[in-house]
Amino acid sequence: MKLGLIGLGRMGGNMTRRLLQGGHQVVVYDPQPEAVKAAATQGAMPSASITELVGSLEAPRIIWLMVPSGDITESVVIEVAAVLAAGDVVIDGGNSNYKDSIRRGALLEQRGIHFVDVGTSGGIWGLAEGYSMMVGGTEAAIELIRPALETLAPAPDRGWGHVGPTGAGHFVKMVHNGIEYGLMQAYAEGFEIMRAKQEFALDVHQIAEIWRFGSVVRSWLLDLAASALEQDADLSGIKGWVADSGEGRWTVFEAIDQDVPAPVITLSLMMRFASRQQDSYAAKLLAALRNQFGGHAVKREQ
Repeated sequence: MKLGLIGLGRMGGNMTRRLLQGGHQVVVYDPQPEAVKAAATQGAMPSASITELVGSLEAPRIIWLMVPSGDITESVVIEVAAVLAAGDVVIDGGNSNYKDSIRRGALLEQRGIHFVDVGTSGGIWGLAEGYSMMVGGTEAAIELIRPALETLAPAPDRGWGHVGPTGAGHFVKMVHNGIEYGLMQAYAEGFEIMRAKQEFALDVHQIAEIWRFGSVVRSWLLDLAASALEQDADLSGIKGWVADSGEGRWTVFEAIDQDVPAPVITLSLMMRFASRQQDSYAAKLLAALRNQFGGHAVKREQ
């Protein structure tokens, strides 16, 4: 099949390569001409604008977006929709908020344009391993893009699925990332406890390798932890500052909206906030309170 792909960052570039390797024709566009040139060397058809990209496709035209969530996605969806026609398909493969996807789907539906939200997991390993894709939209739209989904997935019948109507794909990906926060936090805490037990002089890389095989806590995240610890068990040069890209927050908000207790995911998000504090005012107040009611000593800043 032939489709257009807009957004050639790391994920979009790798997805383009995997589609090309699968025998698909891919027309690409990115605001950075260098990214378009790099994709062209891999076999993609370059375009200098969204209008040119759309003009290179035959109906029903399929446009896959891999751009940052938020205002950029909003503007690109509007720009693309303006040059499409009824029966065409717009796919958002980024990490958009599912509520935005529902709204965008309704907006495009008014013009007869299909909107498909694809929650995509796989990161930098997707090119080699395939992507896990949680797909929301109509059955008709998903049948049109099935060949691309089957190529991008780890296998045609594995690692992807139609999970529900428009918005459902990004909703499931949101929860997926919330779970990821909790798993990562549990590994981080466990390995820190082991490093703190200095009398045993534990080799945390060795332990990670042991756990990778047969253990009930084995996972791909543990594989990645083992790889990182093999390179440097002290993780020297890495600052303990952990960002969050939004999905964990949205998962916590949704848990509150649905009255669902989610303490592990919520606390893992809070720990990311804590990692960014150079100096905690709350901790200072705790120390001051202990000093006030119990005369406990406080450490003074130098």
